[in-house]
Amino acid sequence: MTQEQRKARIMAVGDLHGDTRFIEKLAVRAKKENVDLVLLAGDLLISDEHFRGVIGPFAKAGKQVLLVPGNHDSFATVDFLTEFYKDVARNVHGGYFLKYDLGVFGVGGAGELGWDPLTENQTFNLLKRGHDKVKNAKRKIMLTHMHPLGSKSEFSGFEGSSAIRKAIEYFQPDVMINSHIHEAGGIEERIGKTLVFNVSGKEKIFEI
Repeated sequence: MTQEQRKARIMAVGDLHGDTRFIEKLAVRAKKENVDLVLLAGDLLISDEHFRGVIGPFAKAGKQVLLVPGNHDSFATVDFLTEFYKDVARNVHGGYFLKYDLGVFGVGGAGELGWDPLTENQTFNLLKRGHDKVKNAKRKIMLTHMHPLGSKSEFSGFEGSSAIRKAIEYFQPDVMINSHIHEAGGIEERIGKTLVFNVSGKEKIFEI
């Protein structure tokens, strides 16, 4: 089996909020289960504190980390974090990751909430910019902090993003990862052809 044909093993989780004990456990599990990529769906920190403990354990375990900022993370701090761990970490907010035939693109923030508010147009355009770089990949993952409009995570009463919903419908990624709504952690659903996982505080390991 070639590298292009081999399935990638993914660990996805969000809303870590600087919980270093939880992160250490996740890193141990990622190594034990031979995870290829770790996806972090925002709200990594608490007011920009404890940044070393977020990526460090995964770096020590030899894992590649892709992430987007949440509403509790300033975009500048996340850029600094990924630069500090540039050998293993990449911020895919408005960007992308492409290896073999797997493409990952994403956007951070939570609309008008938090450090760096985004309009719905800005959110969609950032996702489009990343998707344009991976559109020919055979397998695609979209990584966001915010949940999509009309998703099951809205049971909390917090409306999702229309831009993220539009991106799912336009780009049809195989998998979409979000967090943000803590009470919705562990919810799985399908929007069109896309599997949607809310990983708020509850890691999900899957193959693609």
